[in-house]
Amino acid sequence: MELKIAKADHLQRIMELINDAKAYLKSCGVDQWQNGYPDQHSIENDIRKGTGYLCIADEKIVGYVCIDFEGEPAYETLCGKWLSTQPYVVVHRLALDRHSRGKGLASQVFALAEALAQKRNIHSFKVDTDNDNEIMKHLIEKNGFQYCGTICFDNSEKIAYEKLI
Repeated sequence: MELKIAKADHLQRIMELINDAKAYLKSCGVDQWQNGYPDQHSIENDIRKGTGYLCIADEKIVGYVCIDFEGEPAYETLCGKWLSTQPYVVVHRLALDRHSRGKGLASQVFALAEALAQKRNIHSFKVDTDNDNEIMKHLIEKNGFQYCGTICFDNSEKIAYEKLI
């Protein structure tokens, strides 16, 4: 799999992935992404900032992710303690095609985000999720992240993790 910068003409496919992920989370009983976020405006902003990436496998778009090096303002109000205070990469809005779930692609996305960070000499990777999102929590912990505390984002409490890379 590889990552490619998303462009405006990919917006329809990205929104299909996002909306399918919302439905999947709902079917799993997860409240995350059930109030409209992420919406088209969020994705358009990612694309405008150059932080939106397509996940490409076998020449097909199988996912979308925001990989940001500018920081997350909500992380400044962590209830807990980060492992470090250095610059970091953060992953948001990861959505994989329904036919690609369970095949290890999310871990590959995390590895590719780490590689992008290391190319920029960034050695911290932060991520958050809802407490009831057991699938994402498992992915995060399986990939070596450590629980650091909680933050408030999108009007709900999120659990926050960091991995030193």
